[in-house]
Amino acid sequence: MGVFVFLPLVLPLTAWPIARLAEQHLHPRTATRLLTAVAAVMALCSTLCLALVMVVGTAQLPGNPLPDGWSDPEVRAAVPYDEVVGKAAIPALCAVVAASARALWRHGRVRRRAHRALAGLPGTGVAVLPDDVPYAYALPGGRRDRVVVSTALLDCLESGERRALFAHERAHLAAGHHRFLLAVRLAALANP
Repeated sequence: MGVFVFLPLVLPLTAWPIARLAEQHLHPRTATRLLTAVAAVMALCSTLCLALVMVVGTAQLPGNPLPDGWSDPEVRAAVPYDEVVGKAAIPALCAVVAASARALWRHGRVRRRAHRALAGLPGTGVAVLPDDVPYAYALPGGRRDRVVVSTALLDCLESGERRALFAHERAHLAAGHHRFLLAVRLAALANP
């Protein structure tokens, strides 16, 4: 097995050329789905690889509660420099898990706060906020999907432009772009 154990850790380096090819030859919807899936699979594989390397590499450490089979010389021989790599995998895996947990927590907190801020408004699909700063965004929420737009933006748009704006934001909600963004953000934390 040897150095092939580390292949999932180096494989994400191939993502850049794959992304360039997808950008040039695929429809944007197909490219987004493909690249998100590739990023998620690579992140999962590299995280599992880190975990396995950590388990095998640290099996000889005193006080390790793992079964004796994990410290078998044949298992350790599959991972070159098992003790050094195993010890280095501990902080790397902890960093990936902590960063992913923090990103998920922040994502949930922002969505909860946004929904709470809009709670007093009518339950329509569009929320118009009185603000002097022009902005618009799609706020996913299952049954409570909403398009949020400021009065400043609506004031500077004509009728056709408003329809295009609302169609654009509704397309974000209908296509579930927030899910793709979250999956790619988590994958990027596992494979920076």
